Amino acid sequence: MRSDGMLAPVITVEPALKEVRAALKLAEENRRVVKAFKVRLGYVKASAESPVFDWLYDYAESEGLPVLFHTGDTAFSTGDLARSHPLTLDRLANKREELTMILCHFGNPWFEDVAELIYKHPNVYADISGLFTGGAYAEKYAEWLAKKISEAVYFAAGAEKIIFGTDYPITKHSETLALVKGLEVDEPDKEKILHLNAERVFGL
Repeated sequence: MRSDGMLAPVITVEPALKEVRAALKLAEENRRVVKAFKVRLGYVKASAESPVFDWLYDYAESEGLPVLFHTGDTAFSTGDLARSHPLTLDRLANKREELTMILCHFGNPWFEDVAELIYKHPNVYADISGLFTGGAYAEKYAEWLAKKISEAVYFAAGAEKIIFGTDYPITKHSETLALVKGLEVDEPDKEKILHLNAERVFGL
């Protein structure tokens, strides 16, 4: 790869049988480098439990590949929050205990719900990507985010299930690094969030 191993592909999967087959074919052809799949809940007209994704989940389980799910707020007013709410993934996690699931954006603004999911399910994780979008109260918002994520760590009794992410260029690396620095948690938990958890979950 041109990134000399610094970047690894994640395959976005659309809710159509043809698209699922194409994604699995692409993953199989590049099985040494593909690290995960992603489903854009809230942007596509399907829920996480839609049967169209069954083959995807079967393959991900068999290969030990995580599936990332967009959760929470959507960038467009036409987004479907009923499908992107993190609690819609609870039943899937119950049914698919061998499927590693990553809830992108920590389900923003439903941080408490995601805290419960990562505490309840051994196979469910959350990332802190795409949380900064600017605005008049950007500094106060950053403080609010740090408080919410810190509280999630307290609730889950540790940071083993939280993964660093940026959603660049929507959020800059410096913004998310500052967020982790501002968390009111122990330094070993910050190290888990910054890299140790991702290394373990993605096999880096």
